[in-house]
Amino acid sequence: MAAYGQTQYSPALQPAGPYTPYTHHTQGYSMTPYNIKTEDGLSHSPGQSSLLGYTSNFSGTPPAQTLYSYSTHGQCHNRLAKSHDFSTYSSYSQSQYSPYYNTHYNSPYITTSNITPSAITTAIPYQHTDHPAVSTNHSPESHTGELYDHHYFPLAPDGIWDLDETIIIFHSLLTGTFSTRFGKDSGKAVSLGLWMEEMIFNLADSRLFFNDLEECDQVHIDDVASDDNGQDLSTYNFGTDGFQSPAGGGTLCLGSGVHGGVDWMRKLAFRYRRVKEIYNTYKNNVGGLLGSPKREEWLQLRREMEVLTDLWLTQALKALALINSRPNCVNVMVTTTQLIPALSKVLLYGLGGAFPIENIYSATKTGKESCFERVTQRFGRRAVYVVVGDGVEEETVAKKKNMPFWRVTCRADLEALSHALELDYL
Repeated sequence: MAAYGQTQYSPALQPAGPYTPYTHHTQGYSMTPYNIKTEDGLSHSPGQSSLLGYTSNFSGTPPAQTLYSYSTHGQCHNRLAKSHDFSTYSSYSQSQYSPYYNTHYNSPYITTSNITPSAITTAIPYQHTDHPAVSTNHSPESHTGELYDHHYFPLAPDGIWDLDETIIIFHSLLTGTFSTRFGKDSGKAVSLGLWMEEMIFNLADSRLFFNDLEECDQVHIDDVASDDNGQDLSTYNFGTDGFQSPAGGGTLCLGSGVHGGVDWMRKLAFRYRRVKEIYNTYKNNVGGLLGSPKREEWLQLRREMEVLTDLWLTQALKALALINSRPNCVNVMVTTTQLIPALSKVLLYGLGGAFPIENIYSATKTGKESCFERVTQRFGRRAVYVVVGDGVEEETVAKKKNMPFWRVTCRADLEALSHALELDYL
């Protein structure tokens, strides 16, 4: 028998040579300026519209606040809606913010043929272990220091988001500006807008006490928490507690700092506490809050709106999820919608998993600059903030506070934002 030797298997047994040092190849990232706004010179958004047949200019009305009516429970209410003139929005140079992203970026945009309404049926879960639950009678804004100071993570931005026409498409459906700009069926767009409007205010009135709280609007859900004595509300009857007199209680809420008596303020605080409980209970189960057959109507509406808007909301949810997935990063919303209708919108558009209720601020009474100031006081002035919006007000405030601004005028802007986040350029 022949003896086995190493020469017989020498090809397999040769010792490996020294490893060649690994060279990291940076992925090319060529991006035209996708509306990140900084302090210096102005520049206009590039023509991203060809991907979905969008026109380059938005023919909207001048920025203003207009009233429109809706009917619910047999009553007609005037609700506040905002209009935007997208054609006047300008952008700043991106060169100032090169540490946060590379300015070279090619985006593999999806096409309308990829639209699948089923993508919207599941809410994106949100979990932030560094922010413990807040007690009933204390605002999270009162907790400062190590809990909310992100200065140890200078490249981990918090997102400050506008709501309407940035994350969601709503008011522009009602006015017809969305269909005009993007070449959509105007009748269909208005119909879906009215349908969503009805659902928003029905939910706000029937489950979130908007009939009681419309004239007692707050900036933040915990603004009246100090008036709450912690009473058990499991058997409390809100309908018979005498909170609102037959003549209406609006005179008791003339403005911030003008309050009713101690007993009345406690009942007001009870309502906001219950709103918070409902939000936290149903933020990932809106269908359970609506019940049948409203749940089926809501799902159908969501599917049709996503098809009409070319998955606008789905793309926004992707960007929100990317920020939430990062350690020590959160999403904050600052909206000009009143707080209760804003919460109703957040729930019905499936955004509850992306925004803890403590991170939602209404600028209706105070303006966005005041809300931004509260956000920076809460999370720390040395934290990094990226403002995402479509309006002049948030752009102006972001510039004043030296915050990068990512302007959203079409779905491609949201898609570019997601890609920038995926590649850690933001």
